[in-house]
Amino acid sequence: MSKQIALLRGINVGGRNKVPMAGLRKALTDHGFGGVATYVASGNVVFDDPGTPPEQTAAAVEAVVEREFGLRIAVVARTRDEIAAVVAGNPLPEGAAEPARFLAVFLSGPAPADAWFRTADPASYAPDRFAIGDRVVYVWCPGGIGRSKLAADFSGRRLAVTATARNWNTVLKLLEMADG
Repeated sequence: MSKQIALLRGINVGGRNKVPMAGLRKALTDHGFGGVATYVASGNVVFDDPGTPPEQTAAAVEAVVEREFGLRIAVVARTRDEIAAVVAGNPLPEGAAEPARFLAVFLSGPAPADAWFRTADPASYAPDRFAIGDRVVYVWCPGGIGRSKLAADFSGRRLAVTATARNWNTVLKLLEMADG
């Protein structure tokens, strides 16, 4: 059976937007999602593909989280094959060699033509690098994500679409879970 992956944005960070993973698994299962599994407490959920487009699935997960936890949390969803395409299409393999310093920033839709990163001077972020993919931006911060201006700029405040970032270790684990 194919899988989908839901990426909840900004939960369990700094004591805000607390959503217990056991509670999230139960809530999604109670609302008809099958084979629900979570990975770490930052809002990564793998489940049986409900047969809906990922955008519709994201809206359904958002509704469950609001109903069950009273939180309005943005969700980005992808199919297992879309996550596999992100991994296979990585244009920054040197970033993947440092998976804790390499992010996949998942976008809820195509980035607008006037998005800041489409016109940004990549040299202004050196040594950090980024590359734009299909509804994903690859961000490599060799000096560390916590000190990176580039990583901060991709936090979503400056984007015209919902964005949520996962480090490369997490992306690979989610793909493994979707395959398992």
